[in-house]
Amino acid sequence: MSVETIAPILVGSEWRETPTRQAVTNPFTDTPIAEVCLAQPADIEEAVTLSLKAFSSLARSASHTRATALQNLAVRLKEQKEDFARTICLEAGKPITDARREVDRAVQTFSIASEEAKRIPGEVIPMDISPGMERHLGLGQRVPIGPVLCITPFNFPLNLVAHKVAPCLAVGNPILLKPAPQTPLTALRLGRLFEELDLPEGTLSVLPCDNALAESMVRDPRIQALSFTGSAAVGWSLKDKAGKKRVLLELGGNAAVIIEPDADLHQAAQRCVTGGFAYSGQTCISVQRMYLHDDVYDAFLDRLLPLVKALPAGDPADEATVVGPLIDERAAIRVETWIQEAVRQGARLRTGGTRDGSLMHPTVLTDVDPRMKISCEEAFGPVMTLSRYQQLDQAFDMVNDSPYGLQAGIFTRNVDSIFRAYQALDVGTVLANEIPTFRADHMPYGGMKDSGLGREGVKYAVQELSDQKLLVLHLSQ
Repeated sequence: MSVETIAPILVGSEWRETPTRQAVTNPFTDTPIAEVCLAQPADIEEAVTLSLKAFSSLARSASHTRATALQNLAVRLKEQKEDFARTICLEAGKPITDARREVDRAVQTFSIASEEAKRIPGEVIPMDISPGMERHLGLGQRVPIGPVLCITPFNFPLNLVAHKVAPCLAVGNPILLKPAPQTPLTALRLGRLFEELDLPEGTLSVLPCDNALAESMVRDPRIQALSFTGSAAVGWSLKDKAGKKRVLLELGGNAAVIIEPDADLHQAAQRCVTGGFAYSGQTCISVQRMYLHDDVYDAFLDRLLPLVKALPAGDPADEATVVGPLIDERAAIRVETWIQEAVRQGARLRTGGTRDGSLMHPTVLTDVDPRMKISCEEAFGPVMTLSRYQQLDQAFDMVNDSPYGLQAGIFTRNVDSIFRAYQALDVGTVLANEIPTFRADHMPYGGMKDSGLGREGVKYAVQELSDQKLLVLHLSQ
């Protein structure tokens, strides 16, 4: 597949080249694959102006119009699945089989949004609960709020873009999309599909730009909401700069799994290997911390290590590759440094720990102190830590000993233990006999504590990015 040498930005319906450009690099080969144009202040201003103009008509558009546009996006995306997958593989270093799955998920996300556009709920509110209001009736519906600034990360350059774009379009909000600097090509390719839709000019602008210009949009009072996925430090900082606008944050994680003595150890080991090493652990719900009951610790480790050692690592374009590179060598060096630091502090390296350029080999550590960076901070790499516990409440405390609270898993056959975990764990989602890396694109998704603010999942994002509007009728006698 050929990639454009120069990738222009999308301002409204116009593809525009700019004098300032930035290289997009293949993470595995460290070679440039394109130069993306960067938006300038005048481009940003025009994009915002067009989005405001688009909102005046998009907000009044029929539900079936928005639903049809979303379904057409799903159809066209499915038709171009391989091109999108190859682009993801090239710029994100995601193994090609995972890249194809990401395209499939994005198709599903747009399809779900098409259905949600048809059933944005309304409400009849009885006013006669209050004395003197017997002749009044309330009718409520959800309405769009206006232009939304969407800032997306590198790790899912298509489906996390879809999770921003789809709910905005479903409810009638124009989108100003700022993709990650490492992976703008996929978002720009998606913008090409908008050329075929019957939507107002300015419904979508795709605006790769520097951080200063992105922050100017965060501060711009004409933009009504910020939807950000990325690091916790950046996300909370942007919230402070957002002023009165609505803010939706999907931030970091430090996902944990508890393995009880009655768990199916074979199933748990297989699922945890998938959850810890898919896309080299570069997801905020990657399995990073594992807490194993003393009674099954050794037996589980005996099952886990051969599975980890057998993972094919290397070129993401190879159909057999499971573990590809990190997004760049700097990220790999950081993970390697954390591993080496943990070993110096007493952790035991069971497998992995080596690096080839941006490729970090799958790593398992035991005897980890919870204060080590590799345990208490978000590794965002192919590393798993294993620790022991004796009582289930002790495991709950260990999971909760984190500034993050996105998702956590527990493997057990005991329903009582599952409900105890659900009540005790300070996370947005508890998964029973499943890894915290699980996400269905229609479910409510988000975290507690430093892991974010609000919920994604199309239906729930529609609620976050819309307003309740009420009509009160005074009925005649």
